[in-house]
Amino acid sequence: MNSTTTLADETYQPRADSPLHERIRLLTGATSWTLHPFPEANLRSLVLSDGPIGVRGVDEDERPSAQMPSPSAVAATWDVELVARLGELTAQEAKRKGVDVVLAPVLNLQRTPVGGRHFEAYSEDPFLTGVIATRLIAATQSFGVAMCAKHFLGNESETDRTTYIARIPEQALREVYLAPFERAVRVGHVWSVMSAYNQVDDGIQIAPATEHGSLINDLLKGEWGFDGVVVSDWLATNSTVASAIGGLDLVMPGPDGPWGQALEAAVAEGLIDESVIDDKVERVVRLGRRVGATLPAAAAVDENLPTDAATRHLLRETIARSTVVLRNNGTLPLSPSSTETIALIGPNAIEPFVQGGGSAFVTPPYASTPEAALRSALPNASITIHRGGAGRRHARAIDPDLVTTPDGRAGYSLTFLDEAGTPVGAPIVVPADEGWNRGAPESATSAHIEALVTLRTTGPHNIDVGVAGAHSVRFNGETVSESPTVADHDIILDSSANNPDGPVVRVDVGDAPRQVLIESTQQVVDAGAYGRFVRFVLRHDDVASDIDTEIDEAVAAARQADLAIVIVGTNEETESEGWDRSTLALPARQNELVDRVVAANPNTVVIVNAGAPVILPWLDRVAAVLWWWLPGQEAGNGLADALLGVTEPSGRLPWTLPADESDVPVPDGRPRDGVIEYSEGIHVGYRGWDKLGRKPAREFGFGLGYGTWRYDDLHVSGSPEGVQVRVTVTNTSTRDAREIVQVYLEAPGSSTDRPLRWLAGFTIADVGAGSSAVVDVDVDRRAFEIWNVDRHRWEIPDGAYVFHAGRSSRDLRQTIAAALKDQRFTFA
Repeated sequence: MNSTTTLADETYQPRADSPLHERIRLLTGATSWTLHPFPEANLRSLVLSDGPIGVRGVDEDERPSAQMPSPSAVAATWDVELVARLGELTAQEAKRKGVDVVLAPVLNLQRTPVGGRHFEAYSEDPFLTGVIATRLIAATQSFGVAMCAKHFLGNESETDRTTYIARIPEQALREVYLAPFERAVRVGHVWSVMSAYNQVDDGIQIAPATEHGSLINDLLKGEWGFDGVVVSDWLATNSTVASAIGGLDLVMPGPDGPWGQALEAAVAEGLIDESVIDDKVERVVRLGRRVGATLPAAAAVDENLPTDAATRHLLRETIARSTVVLRNNGTLPLSPSSTETIALIGPNAIEPFVQGGGSAFVTPPYASTPEAALRSALPNASITIHRGGAGRRHARAIDPDLVTTPDGRAGYSLTFLDEAGTPVGAPIVVPADEGWNRGAPESATSAHIEALVTLRTTGPHNIDVGVAGAHSVRFNGETVSESPTVADHDIILDSSANNPDGPVVRVDVGDAPRQVLIESTQQVVDAGAYGRFVRFVLRHDDVASDIDTEIDEAVAAARQADLAIVIVGTNEETESEGWDRSTLALPARQNELVDRVVAANPNTVVIVNAGAPVILPWLDRVAAVLWWWLPGQEAGNGLADALLGVTEPSGRLPWTLPADESDVPVPDGRPRDGVIEYSEGIHVGYRGWDKLGRKPAREFGFGLGYGTWRYDDLHVSGSPEGVQVRVTVTNTSTRDAREIVQVYLEAPGSSTDRPLRWLAGFTIADVGAGSSAVVDVDVDRRAFEIWNVDRHRWEIPDGAYVFHAGRSSRDLRQTIAAALKDQRFTFA
């Protein structure tokens, strides 16, 4: 090797005696999260892990993980340097957990606000998505940890996600949906890409994403020169020959799948050339070399990383910087000296929603709550807390102290049974808060569960039991729910196992405690590579005070307080991988709660704790409104910093907030006759709002922060190969503040289909009170290019262009017109 060549650059050459079956074995997982070692290339087993909001590690690794804010929150910072620091944390967490490949970031766009994984994506804009994600990729991989960009391609919906066909017009495919992936490959040099569950119709081929040769072989690996590994989404591969020749390199999870011996037989029959296998092996070996899997194990990373001061500070800063000020009449930032009594109200004040459901889930080492953070930040204030009614469909997790086995031991008893109903091993005692019961014996087909619940508080109670698959549930001997329907791995793919339904029984308690014996006989769910488990979830609500009473009490508290802080939002029942939302309304009676609190106390601040848009009918009637996202383990501390202005809440919306559901350009992502037509073309997100002339509640890029701003002296120079936009911004407020300077382009009178305007660049300016800063924003060639569908190539049309600098897609402060001819700009 010369001095500029690395081991990863070397071409893998199989030995002459290299057994084909050993090479093929490398191409399917050994387990759900690991690959087989490959001694021929001195390659140890590689480890993969979910990671959009933190590195979970493999299933056996029960150590907590640093829990970051959701990707949409990260994008709301518009801060690539902050993103780079999160990338470093991701890499260090991966190393701590022994992970080589982090399955992130999600590069699919927020095409519709009801998308179930909306919170897990970055933005509705392809440029913002690409820039933020690419910086994360580059930063993480610089520490020798691979990122896996996903889901390639057209995975913007969760409804029927394993079967639908995403039919994407050619121009939209190139300019919108492929754009973040292209940037990740060509700029970020991402080391792996995950293919999606769905099928794609790109106008050339209709095929599952795992076997889409047009997208994988011709475009990703051919045109873009991607030299990494294309890995399947888990259980997404359903063919042998088609997926192998279609460009897929790695089937996950293992140990079973459609390759293995079937792939070896296909080579023997001449259906697949052996060179195809060797190319896949070379890619996996190259990945292994890039992550250091051919070297001695690196020194262990500090086990205290998720809780050390630097991690806490970074996550706390990210939350505050991502928080978007949607409205502020001067109430914020709070002044500790003038806030003596606070009524903290709302279901999400009691139980914040810090992470979305599905594969993004991690277990944090601790949880910073709004109540504890505000008490710490405002030690002299008197704070009361009130739920104001439930915000979810299911009851809360049961208090473990209420649950024993019939013979008095803490927890519930579980006995596995074989097909004949004979016990498999002795009964075991399970903690009351354990709902998965993984690792069921192979010979077990069902289980019998007994839980004795003791209720002591006078009044009505709801006991809620969540189960999965065939079951019979009895309360004190009476059957309350039964089903013969057998569940399999589909309940993992549709995420219904995460929040399982089941019977809800009301129990009235008088002067003496009541005991309820819950018995459940239910199937062992065999989810294939996801394991064998029995899902049994105990939930309970003391409903001695009904929702009307809870709202009345919250309103009364607000009326007596100097300040009311209401935290409303969604929860894991609402936003999750596996299903799309049916409505943008806040769950339960939260809108009523806000209206009544504001009427009782005009000095009310509302915090919206949600990852994806919800309709806020009271938005412009409230003193101040903040969007808090899904904030992770430092949730409360980051919120307190934003409220008090310790760190300015300088977030800007990475998507459009609707005022009414009927205005949403793409109202749902449901397939029709198995097909999702991307009929809006390039007009996704705010572009669709602009094209239709509709007014949202808050536009893309919106965010007030705590400063006020003037824009002057816009100047544009350069050619389409690279334009520099320079503008002077003045902080006209009395406090230091941060501005996100956004540059938008227009092409009025264009003969080709183009958005009314589109984001072309952005940067951050931290400016002192009363001071000015000259800001430069670079605009690269791709911002001017269109995809010519007749010639199938990128082009920059001559004609009129308009450059805007401003605070959002609709708050455009300075404008310059230009004419492009023969690749030269003439400015007005």
